[in-house]
Amino acid sequence: MFGIPLPILLGQLMLGLINGAFYATMSLGLALIFGVLNIINFAHGALYMMGGFFAWILLQYFGLGYWYALILVPIIVGIIGLVIERLLLRHLYNLDHVYGLLLTFALSLVIEGVFRQNFGVSGQPYDIPTALRGGFDLGFMFLPTYRAWVLAASVGICLFTWVVVEWTRLGSYLRAATENPALARAFGIRVPSLITMTYVGGVMLAAFAGVLAAPIYQVSSIMGSNIIPVVFAVVVIGGLGSIFGAVATGFLVGLLEGLTKLIYPPATNTAVFILMVVILLLRPQGLFGKRNY
Repeated sequence: MFGIPLPILLGQLMLGLINGAFYATMSLGLALIFGVLNIINFAHGALYMMGGFFAWILLQYFGLGYWYALILVPIIVGIIGLVIERLLLRHLYNLDHVYGLLLTFALSLVIEGVFRQNFGVSGQPYDIPTALRGGFDLGFMFLPTYRAWVLAASVGICLFTWVVVEWTRLGSYLRAATENPALARAFGIRVPSLITMTYVGGVMLAAFAGVLAAPIYQVSSIMGSNIIPVVFAVVVIGGLGSIFGAVATGFLVGLLEGLTKLIYPPATNTAVFILMVVILLLRPQGLFGKRNY
């Protein structure tokens, strides 16, 4: 392909797939929140950053390593999400979407500002756990064990979320509340509780991705603002509110970035946005979204 040796091509695609794992996990949480709350959660990147920083804080100040952080941090950030939804977002559900966008954007600035004030913008290193050091020789590249773990963990959490939404009673209640909240209430479904649970679940996914990212990228106050534009593009391309679309497009965009780095590196940071423009022109509802008539 374009004269690129096959081992280099396969290696770059594998790295793109690993980057896509972060996009997929982040986009899944964002799609869940939009699908149920009908709010574009601009604070998603800040909560992802918070996940990485809380993992670092647990290690530096409490001596709790990676595996503890992987469990505790999503719970901590989920509690913060619960407070945000109960105190702030709940008052905006009957208003225009722009109010939710403005509020979550303001929240992201506040959260990022707090961490920038206390920790600066320079990155903080986070060591790879001992059990996940080393790597595998795939023939065409040496794949670090931790990156393989990131890919497996992201696929696993995405599949688990999809199964819960599509194949469980809780998921059926959630879909009913999304399609027709008034009718769902008439059947005794506690819609406000489902909305809160969805927001908490969405921000927990962002925090989980933040912990996964900590050993690969340095933990910094700007890590959320660096990734969130791409994540928004992924959700738009996949179709707002589409769970499958968010996950599939996340991995697709990772592969696209990997190919672009080989073919024309200067376009790596813009390729996803060019794709978004094309998709919006040809299929405004996104690749996997439903058209609203």
